[in-house]
Amino acid sequence: MDFIANVVDSVNGFLWDFALLFLLTGTGIFYTICLKFIQIRKFGAGMKKLFGGFSLHSNHEGHGLSSFQALTTAIAAQVGTGNIAGAATAIAAGGPGAIFWMWLSAFFGMGTIYAEAVMAQVTRKVENGVVCGGPIYYIRYIFKGKFGKFLSVFFSLAIILALGFMGNMVQSNSIGSSFQGAFGVSPLITGIVIAIIAGIIFLGGIKRIARFTEKIVPIMALLYIIGCIIILCMDPAAVVQGIRDIFVGAFSPQAVGGGLAGITVQKALRYGVARGLFSNEAGMGSTPHAHATAQVDHPSDQGPIAMMGVFIDTFIILTLTALVIVSSGLYTNGETAAVLAQSAFNASFGSFGNIFIAICMLFFAFTTIVGWYYFGEVNVRALFGEKMVKVYAVIVVICVVIGSTLKVDLVWNMSDMFNGLMVLPNLIALIPCVRVVLAKTKEYEKQ
Repeated sequence: MDFIANVVDSVNGFLWDFALLFLLTGTGIFYTICLKFIQIRKFGAGMKKLFGGFSLHSNHEGHGLSSFQALTTAIAAQVGTGNIAGAATAIAAGGPGAIFWMWLSAFFGMGTIYAEAVMAQVTRKVENGVVCGGPIYYIRYIFKGKFGKFLSVFFSLAIILALGFMGNMVQSNSIGSSFQGAFGVSPLITGIVIAIIAGIIFLGGIKRIARFTEKIVPIMALLYIIGCIIILCMDPAAVVQGIRDIFVGAFSPQAVGGGLAGITVQKALRYGVARGLFSNEAGMGSTPHAHATAQVDHPSDQGPIAMMGVFIDTFIILTLTALVIVSSGLYTNGETAAVLAQSAFNASFGSFGNIFIAICMLFFAFTTIVGWYYFGEVNVRALFGEKMVKVYAVIVVICVVIGSTLKVDLVWNMSDMFNGLMVLPNLIALIPCVRVVLAKTKEYEKQ
């Protein structure tokens, strides 16, 4: 077991500390330049589509989903425990300056996710009345023959393992441990309840998943935003100082907080970019599965609203978490991940901080379970056929129960590894897809 853990750690070190930082950020810069800063030019259009399509109860008909439902399904997966624990980890390891690099990587990531959404729309299919799309389809579209088949199968197996199985074990563990700490409830009981509710949603297919996410995602986001704003309003001066520390720490970490031992610009950049990309999933190949389901007039219609998912995840939710932590000044106390986030919230809310984080963890982690399940389902259907979908659903439900009771360090690290591995075939295909994305964007803008 130690050997496996060491191998996983080594692979993760290479992927997340080196290869993916350059590949993901480089792809974002590439698409940003090719699309003439699409994230700025189409930001207003994305916001208009976001609020124009807002609904807590959609009567959308047809095989696919509304554009808003597709976005909330994507955000359900994007906004997860990483928005709490991920921000805290980045700050603890890279100092407040990590948040600046998180913003920068998210800005370029908006260009990447625009391309993913367009390609998902271009290559989507309707099979047995179900709309399917994602990297497995545009990988085979751009690469013909055995190479395309190999890459697509590699991607599909990686995402099923990373998100559907191991990733959802970690998410249920987050809910179980936070509820045990806040309310004294057994993680096993929590896991069983979560698994039953999740199973009911899973078996209803994408329509039921979309109806769930369009209601829950806006509510969970609003709840968390209000809680963070209340804390930030308690001490505006600390917030101003925190914002200053973020910008100063990005280029001179030693000038922040009396000097953070061992923190360098390289560390701030490394942890900021890695945690930011992991949180918003731009370029990872997960959210295109949701954006492919949107019924829109043109493939480029979904691109601007897909960018809003990254904006909401990083520039709103994750930024608010970061400001709460940095303004509290507790990031130098040696704590990290969810423990550091809880300490920051407890500093303002007292014992209610644990309850608030537990409730937010429930919303964030459960919606991620639903979103990640669906992304895996698309790939199970594509690889093994419709008959295996229910078998997959049962396995995911079992993983949710088991995950709630385990210490899942190795499972979390393996999920990270397969997450990183699934990025590679997605980016290999996404770069040559640029000619299709550019052609569709020009066609759309002429209209």
